Amino acid sequence: FMLGSMIALTLLIFVGVTPGMDVATTLLLILAVLLVTMAITAILNVSIERVAYKPLRHAPRLAPLITAVGVSFVVQNVSLAIYGVDFESVPSFIPRTDAITIGEIAIQWNKLAVFFIVVPVLLALVWFVRSTRQGKAMRAVSQDTEASAMMGIDVNRTISVTFFLAGSLAAVAGLVYLLQFNMRYDTGFELGLIAFTAAVLGGIGNLTGAVLGAMVIG
Repeated sequence: FMLGSMIALTLLIFVGVTPGMDVATTLLLILAVLLVTMAITAILNVSIERVAYKPLRHAPRLAPLITAVGVSFVVQNVSLAIYGVDFESVPSFIPRTDAITIGEIAIQWNKLAVFFIVVPVLLALVWFVRSTRQGKAMRAVSQDTEASAMMGIDVNRTISVTFFLAGSLAAVAGLVYLLQFNMRYDTGFELGLIAFTAAVLGGIGNLTGAVLGAMVIG
């Protein structure tokens, strides 16, 4: 997540996105940066899975948990070495002026942009998990790895696809957060705790519930 935000910010500055640009051009550049960032973080996540998690596939359950903590420290320190300890100041790529006003309630453009990003991604994710063959394989492996293998599901491939998907979604979340707030190398840890709380509140494994849980937390 944090790397997704940092990479997206770097690419947005690199391609020349600045406040005050034409809206259509800004949206196209943000979309292009999002796709590139999703590819980068997805590949990084799959690489981490191959190096750190795959060798522990049949290890006790505590081993992957300890590995996850260790990997998070490595990623944080790499980000610290590259970007430093200070918060990265994020320009207002999307105007923060009011887009919709209903009585005394006003919704700004940058918050409306979050809606237009999150809703299509959520719908696509729900469709993928519930309706595609790979999505059904992911659900089967999450419930019973051995039974899934007996039924002919490639468990290793399914887990790698899950990591690929998780990495790309982390990039989406990172960019959405970037449109609202500044970032620092350790922001992902704090937000990870909040995200876990939202998932528990909405129901573990319930995609729409996790989003609703996040909205309730605020």
